[in-house]
Amino acid sequence: MNNIKQDFTIRDLENISGIKAHTIRIWEKRYGLLEPQRTDTNIRFYTPQNLTKLLNIVLLNNNNFKISKIAAMSEDEIILKSRELAFNTATNDEAINTFKVSMFQFDKILFNNTYNKLLHKKTFREIFKDVFIPFLEDIGLLWHTETLLPAHEHFISNLITQKIQINTEKLQYSINNTNKTYVLFLPENEIHELGLLYLNYELVLRGFHTIYLGQSLPLNNLNYFLESDREVCFITSLTIQPYDDKIEDYFKEINEVMSNTKNEFIAAGRKVEKVKHLKLSPNIQLQNSISDLLKVL
Repeated sequence: MNNIKQDFTIRDLENISGIKAHTIRIWEKRYGLLEPQRTDTNIRFYTPQNLTKLLNIVLLNNNNFKISKIAAMSEDEIILKSRELAFNTATNDEAINTFKVSMFQFDKILFNNTYNKLLHKKTFREIFKDVFIPFLEDIGLLWHTETLLPAHEHFISNLITQKIQINTEKLQYSINNTNKTYVLFLPENEIHELGLLYLNYELVLRGFHTIYLGQSLPLNNLNYFLESDREVCFITSLTIQPYDDKIEDYFKEINEVMSNTKNEFIAAGRKVEKVKHLKLSPNIQLQNSISDLLKVL
């Protein structure tokens, strides 16, 4: 595939592994752990194999293997020891590193094999909280350092989305709490829905009735639910939308709609900081993140 990232700068390796560039250079020169390639114009670059090896080295080093000892291992021994360590003690760290490799190489098989291995030791909820959340936080940092392309984020997000949907589908027939309906949606032009999808899974797991409306929903589409007799709690997640110059107007509109109802409205995400100074109706709640929202549900 032509769009697979085939070379990395040392700054890329630093951003992905968390190891400083000068430390990586020391590991190269003193221990010969990595062998960068050079372009025709003599610019150093690293291969996907270099990246994978570095992530395995980091895993071993973080678990009390000295660099000198790692340097004495063969390539196969490094792979074997890191996989053995992952299975026995450090599943989370190894899985996060492997998911990074699968993301940069657009490797669905590697992603699924790693996920299936985790399932031998963890529930889906544990995988999401212990592995996917820190992994997604790493992706956020990589995005800001311009280390990954939108294609990388879309690829890995879609794979995680599939896992959430599969596990939610397994729970659809266990609804036992029908006193309240949770209506989940994202604002117009908002597409970052992993957190909201997982929240939907948690609500269904707890026996609540949910209606998932997904991405980019105009606010007036909620009128149908406001006109019904059911008790409704609307939940939205705001990551990049609405833009800062529009968000106050957005919440003023929400406030106007909700002030005359007994229904609830919960907004979560980084954008809510922009409107915490507004005087909103008591039935409107603001949470900094989906994780914070889960704690109070």
